[in-house]
Amino acid sequence: MKDLLIAGAGIAGSALAIHLARRGHSVVLVERSRFPREKPCGEGLMPAGVAALERLGIDTAGLGAEFYGIRYHCAGRMAEGRFLQNGTAGLGRGIRRRELDAALADVAAKTPGVTLQTGARVTGPLFERGRMTGLLVEGQPMRALNLDSASRRKRLGICRHFGRLSDAEPRAYVEVFLAHGHELYVTPLRNGEILVAALADTDAIEGRVEELFRRWCEAQPKLASLVRNAEPASDILVTSPLTGRARRRVLPKFVLLGDAAGFTDPITGGEMTQALQSAEMLAEHLAAEPNWTEGFLESFDWTREKMLLDYRRLTAAMLWLGNHPPLIGPALRAMGSVPPLFSHLLSVVGGARRLLGWRRTRT
Repeated sequence: MKDLLIAGAGIAGSALAIHLARRGHSVVLVERSRFPREKPCGEGLMPAGVAALERLGIDTAGLGAEFYGIRYHCAGRMAEGRFLQNGTAGLGRGIRRRELDAALADVAAKTPGVTLQTGARVTGPLFERGRMTGLLVEGQPMRALNLDSASRRKRLGICRHFGRLSDAEPRAYVEVFLAHGHELYVTPLRNGEILVAALADTDAIEGRVEELFRRWCEAQPKLASLVRNAEPASDILVTSPLTGRARRRVLPKFVLLGDAAGFTDPITGGEMTQALQSAEMLAEHLAAEPNWTEGFLESFDWTREKMLLDYRRLTAAMLWLGNHPPLIGPALRAMGSVPPLFSHLLSVVGGARRLLGWRRTRT
């Protein structure tokens, strides 16, 4: 009999298992895939996420490539924002998701108290005497909790890795190219590779995805020059939907974490950081409530939702701006003319500050 069962050894699941085992709990971590694995993802980890990885004991210097901020491009205009320095949490990192997931799972597997099982599908909770007492593996489908709240805006993500770039200059920023109905993100990775990801409205998808992705890249001169003679380093990966909400995020002794609890459109790029911070927050709640009373998970959920509120507000603002193309240019000019404000907003997205006022990131 173990203290906790965790379904899914992604960012949130593995991080939570490590935190809990270090606090003396025995954990079974079950994952349906085997590592390494590809997963569609923007692969840009914000500074607070980098700091969270380092607190887990992961050497981030050996993972990915540093970036100092984000640049937005639209119709020949560019606005640049750098992350505000705050202890050691001032740099982001572009990390291939297959490397990040594998590194976290490896640390989890080596942590005393964690049992990692890969290649095993968790399909639902186990109820006994009217209470949930475990999980069903390879059993009947889960019916009590699901992510079926419909999103009013239908969007999908497309991504591909490239190597052997035409431009050998080191890339120090995530570059974002804004266009009508879609955005393109270029994230620097290690060994000179980059990830190019597109987020798009589904009604903008016509024809083969690969051909559409190529046309979008070619329509941005700077990006087209960068990848013109580059070699694809992965297949094209597609994911949809980009938003989801759980009907219930917690039940007595049961909690959804990471994307399973609901996910926000990745237009602002903070999802991996939020997963790491939520896992650490849950471990702290568990440590502070030794008896694990009926309401302690509701307390965690309230605190988590409060933490995510500013991030969701900025995401909603970015999506609204994307629906009003004539305002994109003036917005970029405004951000470019007030660099401290732009840096502040980036730090909010990166989990280091609040929208009104700020809090220090743990170091």
